[in-house]
Amino acid sequence: MMRNRRFSHPALTLPAVTALGGGHGLAASLSALRRITNRLTAIVTVADDGGSSGRLRQEFGILPPGDLRMALAALCGEDDVERTWAQVLQSRFAGEGPLAGHSIGNLLIAGLWQYLPEPVAGLEMVAQLLRIQGRVLPMSLVPLIIEADVRPSAAAAATVVTGQEAVALAQGEIERVRLVPENPPAAPEAVAAVNNADYVVLGPGSWYSSVMPHLLVPELARALRSTSAHRILNLNLAATADETGGYTASRHLEALLQHAPGLRFETLIVDPSFAAKDGSLEDWAYRLGANLVLADVRSPDGSPQHDPEKLATVFRTVMHL
Repeated sequence: MMRNRRFSHPALTLPAVTALGGGHGLAASLSALRRITNRLTAIVTVADDGGSSGRLRQEFGILPPGDLRMALAALCGEDDVERTWAQVLQSRFAGEGPLAGHSIGNLLIAGLWQYLPEPVAGLEMVAQLLRIQGRVLPMSLVPLIIEADVRPSAAAAATVVTGQEAVALAQGEIERVRLVPENPPAAPEAVAAVNNADYVVLGPGSWYSSVMPHLLVPELARALRSTSAHRILNLNLAATADETGGYTASRHLEALLQHAPGLRFETLIVDPSFAAKDGSLEDWAYRLGANLVLADVRSPDGSPQHDPEKLATVFRTVMHL
């Protein structure tokens, strides 16, 4: 039976929700959640080292802005001005010059950080410009590196793969991931957002490079374990071709508990298409302490993407809205 939560501020009718992840997966959750609450905080991984984000990170020593930019764009509303801003943030410079491939949103964030070196203050200014209702926070205030032990085949020894882009494209079985520097500090605002939430949502996303990193920041992991919030794990729609090739839904949960033993969730959301023929899923949900919710959240075109309206409907049911 799902726990009926009492919101932190009884005078307010909408729940405070904190969503963790990165990239397209976090954007999918935010696109659904902004339909049901304006008390929304996104906590974003800061280990990206590829593309425009990687170039800016290397040149200026800043947090990679790409996943933060995507979260900001996902929180934009539906009127013409807000959607235009979202499209501008996501657009990239063409051509072959020094700006080619850079996202306009990445440059905007990087420029604000030159003027306001405190990362959260810069992100708050972008949020005000976009008129979003919610916050976007980095999970740590220092740029991080992901390392993974990857076994190319059953007969081969594991090798160390360094960097989010390299881990995402690694060939073989990922046995373990970790962050460099080890035990990085969490952004204090991120820890507070987890502690003060009515609901916390983790996933979907690239399992090892977008979802797992949040569990490897000690202060954030402790907050996720101790928060009184109703914790929701939103599983991917299918195994990805890179990090989790061939994984069942249960194998995703097994990997998560290997990296965060003792972590519990109240609700586990899985699309029936991914749950099919997975005889261990209910057992793994039990190990998580979670109520298993099987719900169609797939995009109608059949692609492995979450449909924002369908996912919002499931969140409303879980949150008793």
